[in-house]
Amino acid sequence: MAKRFEVIDHTADIGIAAYGADLKEAFANAAYALFSLMIDLEGVGDASCYDVEVTAEDRAELLVAWLNELIYLLEVENVLFKRFEIGELDETRLRASCYGEKIDPARHKMKLGVKAATYHMLQVKEECGEGVGEGERGFRVQVLFDI
Repeated sequence: MAKRFEVIDHTADIGIAAYGADLKEAFANAAYALFSLMIDLEGVGDASCYDVEVTAEDRAELLVAWLNELIYLLEVENVLFKRFEIGELDETRLRASCYGEKIDPARHKMKLGVKAATYHMLQVKEECGEGVGEGERGFRVQVLFDI
């Protein structure tokens, strides 16, 4: 795989396009991209595990639900995530184990506040080429965040 994600600049928001050899990897890379926008992940440990399960009407809505659940856990549980293992993913349901640690203000300096994943310019698609490696098939997911 050529790259995990790229940042998409937008007028008042910020977005990401994340890539993966399969849909699980693309969703995991989208979550990684989300947290990398908010904090330097090099200083975040992964000793704590949180199980996350979300459902939605389709894969695109599932991506938004997944990312918004992670934002919710950050806001309510004060936890930062840096590693995501998606165990189950189909058209309407995702189950994952997310690894990270509680926010420590002495060590973790927030870069950007993300309020929510939005439906604007939302995409989940299978493709060839960019992001997945020359001549390889894979998935590209795109989402904009309200900041």
